[in-house]
Amino acid sequence: MVHASDEDPAMALEKLAAELAARGYRTPALSARGRPPSLTVANPAVPMLTETVMIEGGWYWWPWADRIAPLGDVTAAADRIVRVLRAEGSA
Repeated sequence: MVHASDEDPAMALEKLAAELAARGYRTPALSARGRPPSLTVANPAVPMLTETVMIEGGWYWWPWADRIAPLGDVTAAADRIVRVLRAEGSA
């Protein structure tokens, strides 16, 4: 069994990007080599609703140092990200 903390950060971000893309969110950029693992996520309906998701210690994190979800729970991470980036009044 692979623990979330043992998962490759780039692979974890790719899984999250795929889950968010399936929900209609854009994930235009993974972090460049030599930089901390991160993913840009954008609401296509409201492009200014864009945020960065990072990985550290087996967790997805917001840049303001708030945990999103453990790496092993991509669905929960995507749910929380969508809630934060959802435009007011949208379903």
